[in-house]
Amino acid sequence: MAQTDSKVLVLGALAGVAGISLAVVCYRGLRSKRRVSWPGFPGFYQNRTNDPGSGLLLVDGPVLPRGQAEVLERLEALIQCVSELKEEMKALKTALPALPNQVREELKGHSEARRFSAQHRTAATRRKKAAGAASSPDRRSSEDAESEGGYITALTDSEDEEQSDEEQTPGKLSILLDRIDRLRQGGESDKRKSLSVLLEQRDEFGQNSEFLWRLTRAYCDVHDVSGTLEEKKTHAENGKAVGEEAIKVNPKCAESHQWYAIMCGIMAEYDSIQNKIKNGYIFKDHLDKAIELKPQDPLSYHLLGRWCYAVAQLSWIERKVAATLFGEPPSATIEDALKNFLKVEEIHPSYSKLNYVFLAKCYKALGQSEKARKMCEAASSMNTVCKEDEEAQKELDLLYPSVRV
Repeated sequence: MAQTDSKVLVLGALAGVAGISLAVVCYRGLRSKRRVSWPGFPGFYQNRTNDPGSGLLLVDGPVLPRGQAEVLERLEALIQCVSELKEEMKALKTALPALPNQVREELKGHSEARRFSAQHRTAATRRKKAAGAASSPDRRSSEDAESEGGYITALTDSEDEEQSDEEQTPGKLSILLDRIDRLRQGGESDKRKSLSVLLEQRDEFGQNSEFLWRLTRAYCDVHDVSGTLEEKKTHAENGKAVGEEAIKVNPKCAESHQWYAIMCGIMAEYDSIQNKIKNGYIFKDHLDKAIELKPQDPLSYHLLGRWCYAVAQLSWIERKVAATLFGEPPSATIEDALKNFLKVEEIHPSYSKLNYVFLAKCYKALGQSEKARKMCEAASSMNTVCKEDEEAQKELDLLYPSVRV
């Protein structure tokens, strides 16, 4: 999932503001010197109110050559962009003090949803058992059975929660989910068909987390194959909303947390700076939860490894910016990233071409060129069958020559 890189590396974009501002200051100083030191060119400025076709208005002197005029026009536009960016940074600075509380409130809301969902499933299970006992007098449920001492023995909430959605899934839904999983293995048309089928069945199965996390995944897949920015953003927004709904329906479903985290990462490409920071916290929280609930899922470790790798690559200036925005910047090392990528291989050998590429990157960064070369060879031996593999091959073509003996 190459999109997840952008959620972490957004800090680098913020750090670039300092460089742009410095360039603007230098440009203004240079322009001022030119006005003073050139006798025949007392000054010029961009025309915003007069002739719209000329772009420049002459002031007591001849027009500069076209090449210089175009450069100055672009610099004026850059100044305007920087001014707008400064306004957004001011707004961000104002909102930052309240950001931790917003994140805590959102995470608290997920926690409350988990408790409500558990209580709801407990009540539903007990009603079902009571109905079964009424229809079969000879069969007593665990709630109705009395112990030798005369006490009622009842199912605990934790026992109720252990009943998964699969145990309660009707045959029709099982057939539908199997079909969706098969469609996902196909090309772009199959992925779009998968989303269309899920949306058609949402009214009937929209309260099942197994259905909902697959719908979130389908939005992610169609986002990746979409051609326009508007279409991508729409699928990302819809997918995130469905992912949040899936967690509320069943907070114990690891896939719901995993795909909601992925959608939060994708939304970082389209959100404001404030929401990018907020989604960064949420991404990590739900990814950790997915690993807690399903510790043998290689995808979660792969995503966590990429997050660690990106954080470890932050420069000094990027860390300073992160510290300003977060209070405490995210912390991870290349060793942390390597540990997660190796965990992927432990769970699922030859998991993906991209996982081998990241293993090679980690070994190279740690100065272990021989191991990095072996990982590149392993990646080269795998076929390219999807878009992620194509991206991995591009990175491999750049990386492999640097680790060859």
